[in-house]
Amino acid sequence: MLGISEGIIEDRQRPREQLDLVRDLGPWAASAIVVGTMIGTGIFLKPSEMALVGGSVSIVYAAWIAGGLLSLFGALSFAELGAAIPEAGGQYAYLKRGLAPVYGFLFGWMHSTVGESSSAASIAAGFARFSSFLIPAIAVPIFSCHVTIPFSGKPYEFVFTWAQPMAFGVILLFTFINYLGVRIGGDVQVGLTFLKIGAVLAIVAAGFWFGHGSWSHFRPFWPAQASGGILTSFLAALAAALWAYDGWEDLNRVGSEVQNPQRNIPLALVGGTILVAAIYLVFSAVCFYALPFANVAGSSHVASDVVESFAGHGAAFWITLAMIVAALGTLNSSLLSGARVPYAMARDGLFFRMTGSVHPKFRTPGGALIFQGVLAGLMALTGTFEELTSLFVFAAWIFYGLSVVAMLRLRRIAPNLERPYRTWGYPVVPALFVAGAFALTISIWIERPVRSSIGLALILSGLAFYRFWRRQANF
Repeated sequence: MLGISEGIIEDRQRPREQLDLVRDLGPWAASAIVVGTMIGTGIFLKPSEMALVGGSVSIVYAAWIAGGLLSLFGALSFAELGAAIPEAGGQYAYLKRGLAPVYGFLFGWMHSTVGESSSAASIAAGFARFSSFLIPAIAVPIFSCHVTIPFSGKPYEFVFTWAQPMAFGVILLFTFINYLGVRIGGDVQVGLTFLKIGAVLAIVAAGFWFGHGSWSHFRPFWPAQASGGILTSFLAALAAALWAYDGWEDLNRVGSEVQNPQRNIPLALVGGTILVAAIYLVFSAVCFYALPFANVAGSSHVASDVVESFAGHGAAFWITLAMIVAALGTLNSSLLSGARVPYAMARDGLFFRMTGSVHPKFRTPGGALIFQGVLAGLMALTGTFEELTSLFVFAAWIFYGLSVVAMLRLRRIAPNLERPYRTWGYPVVPALFVAGAFALTISIWIERPVRSSIGLALILSGLAFYRFWRRQANF
């Protein structure tokens, strides 16, 4: 394995070709990427899953609060990294500098083959689920099949509906939009972010003001009995909550395109994470106020059901339409930022050469966008929303933890690195984040061993490609 010093020397010798991208993302666009990515399909779908696996209101709120704190700790740590190393690829740049080049590559490999593709596919699957509320035929199965899994008590049932090809198509559409320019993508993101915040706050205000709910719906508030099952329920709810919170790190991947990154990246990361956490807590409150706990746990589109409970089907139609637009905004942001990772790797000679190209007119990483869009579209054809999100959370949080480890090591091995922002609560806050990240990945693997093992195998498969590309680049 390569040493840290070798990775730093390589960085100094290699020209910073990623500067071919232009700094067209202002403070509003930077904030919209953080907030707009986090507020997407998760808040509208995950409260049901959290209620189902949590079993009580207190477990659900504990998961929201713990997930918010963990995400905030991560945002505080990534703010230091983003301000000090505002480069395309984000975590790829941090890991190769703070640990060793192989760690940066494995993150980029995971992100480009598993992480971003499953993330975008999950968002598109959420969009298709919202659409099925308006057009029920979308959820009608086209065919299904049973797959026998070794060492599993029951066969896996794969159901293919019209939602999968719809998700595939919308991924390709927004890939094309981002191909046309980062400023266009940023402007679209600002508008859609305001729309989705307005939609969530409208549900909250109307639910409490016009609703016929009851505070008695906040039962069961406590778990039925104190046992080891409480921890299992909490960790399952936490994994769902962290999917809803995910997105605070996306801004770091477009660091080379953010104006005044030393100021705008920390402000957008920390401020955006706190705002989203507050919105999620009040949104969950209105869900439990409007509907009995069992109804929340059994709902497939809880936000629409909440609105329908006090305003009828017509109002729910419009809210669902707004949620569809919100999901598209999250997909836009995810595709915009995600393509910068394979782009940065290809510029270092460590990925497919076509992903390192920049369009001469639009100044976007066109090859990386096409690669990412096709892979995400194919993954959208293979699974459901919950299955895709569990795969993404497991793969992503391994490297969230390692990135903060890289920040801790950079404090020691690169003390003279300019740091316009320093992590609040250092070293306790980053250490707590690392511990939480690794505990989460272990719990997800125990809960969903098959998909998690597939994700881990795909990550480690990158080692063979790493050796090949290093030889090709004459490192």
